[in-house]
Order: sequence, then structure tokens, then C-alpha cells
Amino acid sequence: MQRDLVTVERLYTDHAGALELNLVAGATGLRRAIKEPTVNRPGLILTGFDKYFAFKRIQVIGNAESYYLKSLTPEARSARYERFFSYKIPCVVFSRNLHPDKEFLKAAEKASLPVFRCPFVTMKFINLATLAMELMFAPRGTEMGSMVDILGVGVIIRGESGIGKSESVLALIERGYSLVADDITKVTLVDGREVIGKSAEVTRNHMEVRGIGIINVAAMFGVRSIRQEKKVDLVVTLKSWNEVQDVDRLGIDEECVQILGIDIPHITIPVRPGRDLARLIEVAAFHTKLKSSGYNPAKELNDRLIARMAATGKV
Repeated sequence: MQRDLVTVERLYTDHAGALELNLVAGATGLRRAIKEPTVNRPGLILTGFDKYFAFKRIQVIGNAESYYLKSLTPEARSARYERFFSYKIPCVVFSRNLHPDKEFLKAAEKASLPVFRCPFVTMKFINLATLAMELMFAPRGTEMGSMVDILGVGVIIRGESGIGKSESVLALIERGYSLVADDITKVTLVDGREVIGKSAEVTRNHMEVRGIGIINVAAMFGVRSIRQEKKVDLVVTLKSWNEVQDVDRLGIDEECVQILGIDIPHITIPVRPGRDLARLIEVAAFHTKLKSSGYNPAKELNDRLIARMAATGKV
């Protein structure tokens, strides 16, 4: 599990469009780190109260702060700016397309503090920025395996090289399902409860088929054959038949693997010549979907057998 360094530059690069950010000063400070995934309104520090200031967060200045600063004398305003800019703030955003005054911009340039403007009302910007930062601060990792969306069930397919992963994925795509990632799946923990899988940007839409080479899945099978990201619902491990010592014949006990600290249902499928792996993975996905809705056929059969034995006095 890892957390990438979140910088103002990354926020601007990844979310400038959605947040409608316009950089107006402090471009030399874009490498500043954002250390807390939330937004702060610096009203108290601007009034002179400096016992506590959440300076590690993005600072947003709205109408209240702007009107207050305009009400100050030039001397008092300069003193508040000096105190404000003495902190290692990540960046400042003026909501409602408010214009920072010249003194503020000059101080920002001197301190290399990025200053942005955006058209949103203050609370809307705070909500959108908080969601964006929660995603950027989310724990991340990498899973070795391909991922496919099978009727809404996100399945990571793992196994040793040459076991048949690519062939299985290709067969599933031919049946109308969607490729999420080939060979390596990047995973992100969202809201502390859901693991989201996606492909690396550079390899998106492509997969390797041994003996053929790299193919463009979207170009060959259409845009419906590609999905940008999907929640991970199931992990399937393909293993050689001889390596699987004990095969679960009933499936009453659910096996799980942990990805980013979250338990994900796991199924091991023994591989040997003649087995339709794509069909088995498809059935495993359907089975997982049924179990997630509360129906477990193995448990139903087991309960039925126990009831029958109880009725005949053999329990």
C-alpha cells in the first residue's frame, strides 16, 4: 500500500478542468505539498487570531473573507497578509471569481504561493475540492493480473505466466464483456471500503496476446469492450491442476484475499487441457453476484440435506 505525494501541481494538472481553476500568481510554488485532504477558510487568521491555523490545507477565500479584508485599513491589511504568508500554505483559491488585490498578489509572488481563481460559490468549491483530494490521498497499489468487467462484476484474473490468463480474457471480451486492465491492475482504496481497479494510462485499451503480440482491444472489438475503471468484486487465481492439493467441491466456506486491507472474495480454478477457463471464470462471476445478493446455493443445498436427515431421524 502506498500514498503518492500530493502537490498543488498535481491538483492543478488533474483537476483544473473540473474545479475550473485559473492560476493568477505563484507559479513557482506549484511543487508545494498538500498535507491534509481538506479545505480551510482562513477567516480567523485574517482577523489576527493565530493560536490555531490549519495551514497544511488548501485555503479558500470567499465573500466573507474578501469583504472583511476590504474593511481593514491598509496598515492592518498589510500586517494580516504578512502573518498569513509566513505560514507554509499549499495554495490559496479565491471562489466566486473574486479578484485578489495587488498587495496580496505581490506577497504571493514573493512567497512563491500559488493563487487561483474559480467561478464556483465557496461551498460548492469546497465540496468538489474535498472529493478530488480524497481520491488523490487514497491508498494505492498494484495487483499482478488482468481485470475484466463481467456483467457488473469486477474480476481480477491472476496466475503464472503462460497459464492462460490472456486467452481467458480474450475469450471473455469476445463474449461481450469489458477489459479494465491487462496483466497489471492499478488499485485504489476509495472511502476506506471499496477497491477500484484500472489500467495504467500508457497501456489502456491494449493487451498482449502471446504469439500475436500487442493488440488494440477497442479498435478490434469496439468501445464497449473497454471500461476505464471498476470496483474489484472477485479475484480468480488460475493454477495448474497438479498444484491444487485440495479442491473445494461445495464452496460453502468463502475464501478471501486482502487488497489494500479489504477482504475480496477469492476462487482458485484448476487448469488442465480441455477446460473452458473463460466459461468457468464467467460462472464464478455470476456465482459471486448471486452470493452478494444474499443467495448461496451451497448453503441452500447443505441446509436442505440437514433438514432431510433430520426428518428421517438420521441426524
